[in-house]
Amino acid sequence: MLKNIFSALILSLFIFSCAADAERYDLLITNSSIIDGSGSSAYTADLLIHDGVIIKIGEIDTEGMIIRREMDAEGKTISPGFIDTHSHGNPLSTPRFDNFLSMGVTTISMGQDGRSNGLEDVNSWMNEVDTQGTGPNILYFAGHNTLRQLVGAPRESGLEENYIQEMRDILSQAMDAGAFGMTTGLEYDHGTFADLQELIALGEPIAEADGLIMSHMRNEDDDKIEDSVTELLEQGLGSGANVHASHIKIVFGDDPQQAESVLELMNEARNEGVNVTADVYPYTASFTGISIVFPEWALPPNDFDEVVREQREELEEYLRNRIEARNGPGATLFGTAPWAGMTLKEVAEELDKPFEDVLIDDIKPGGASAAYFVMDEDVMRRFLVDPFVMVSSDGSPTMRHPRGYGSFAKIIRQYVNEEDLLSLEEAIYKMSGLPAETVGLSNPEKVDIPRGLIREGFAADLLIFDPANIDDTATFEEPHTYAEGFDWVFVNGTAVIAEGERNELLPAGVVRKVN
Repeated sequence: MLKNIFSALILSLFIFSCAADAERYDLLITNSSIIDGSGSSAYTADLLIHDGVIIKIGEIDTEGMIIRREMDAEGKTISPGFIDTHSHGNPLSTPRFDNFLSMGVTTISMGQDGRSNGLEDVNSWMNEVDTQGTGPNILYFAGHNTLRQLVGAPRESGLEENYIQEMRDILSQAMDAGAFGMTTGLEYDHGTFADLQELIALGEPIAEADGLIMSHMRNEDDDKIEDSVTELLEQGLGSGANVHASHIKIVFGDDPQQAESVLELMNEARNEGVNVTADVYPYTASFTGISIVFPEWALPPNDFDEVVREQREELEEYLRNRIEARNGPGATLFGTAPWAGMTLKEVAEELDKPFEDVLIDDIKPGGASAAYFVMDEDVMRRFLVDPFVMVSSDGSPTMRHPRGYGSFAKIIRQYVNEEDLLSLEEAIYKMSGLPAETVGLSNPEKVDIPRGLIREGFAADLLIFDPANIDDTATFEEPHTYAEGFDWVFVNGTAVIAEGERNELLPAGVVRKVN
């Protein structure tokens, strides 16, 4: 009897010792078709994940391992999570960002169009976001327009050196804190007053930190777009910084050959040593403030009420011509109360007055945001297929535009599945590997844990899906409906969407660039 008890004890101790010596892992995913984000063809392999990192790719021998969870991918596609190079929102207000997660986006870029939160103390802002947690990873960019406001710069060109130096100092502090670069909003108040000398001077600390300048360029109209691109390229050439054209488009343009000309300008600049890229969203309507239709002489620092009193007839004529040139009042769809979901034409009919009077008396600059149906599908397609152009959304959880809920899903549904404009591998590259390379996320010398590719040692930001099931359900009438078809979405190895169901987990925070 004692002998049997002793034998059982020895066996138990042996089993316990073996278990203690076993390698422990969080997740094993088997039976998957991996598209790794590099543009290469799909291949079959298993993935072993631990502590939010991909440990091993290939045929996994589980002998001697203790694995907390095993998943059979059932032959579905596994890809890197998508990286949105142009996003909007406030992680302290909507930390989950389910609109992005539901369309497969696991990393978003904040601080766009020259506006950024927390720039007065970037490190504290990042820490606050980390303490709360977020659904997707957050990249921080310092906004040029916000910089100008922080230093009290006047609304004029040719700033005195003290303003420039103070902005450079703030930029350097932001880069030291982990920012990935600077954004400009040259079509908007404050940014519009910057001249090339200022832009080059502010690009220099970005270049020193090997960061990126993302630009909402000065004017995207068909007769101004090439000048705007040239200015961005000159900023890159003069400062040495990498430059990036945000949401590239040609407003009013319907000739793909003009897109070809714009892309050729960028190719010529690359031959001169400028590292230039761009992103595009897959919709033919833009979305921004109504001030975009007003003339410069009616915008700050000018007094709008004074302009109305002294130049009303001239302003009315300008607005009539401007709106008609932008496909008429029916092509402006408001996204803010009290006219959300109504076109300018419908608002004018409801108020029983000409649309130009509605703009002057009832809305005014800064009084609303809207979607503007002013772009051409074939022009957008030409930009999309360029090897240096990636996908973005320019969306947020709240704006009334479907791009914030559908962009990345639409790329797969329309341009891969229906039109065969891109292969699935090409599309995923434009949504993961290319943006990761562009901002520096896939470079282990620039971040603590690289992202954007399925590689050993990279973060486990992963998607599992059947490409045939991907659908962008958001429309201009119902812009806040979630994309469908991404069965599993992992951020840092944590499932934020499991079997198609969203949860409330916040496994991420700010990813800091290492300088």
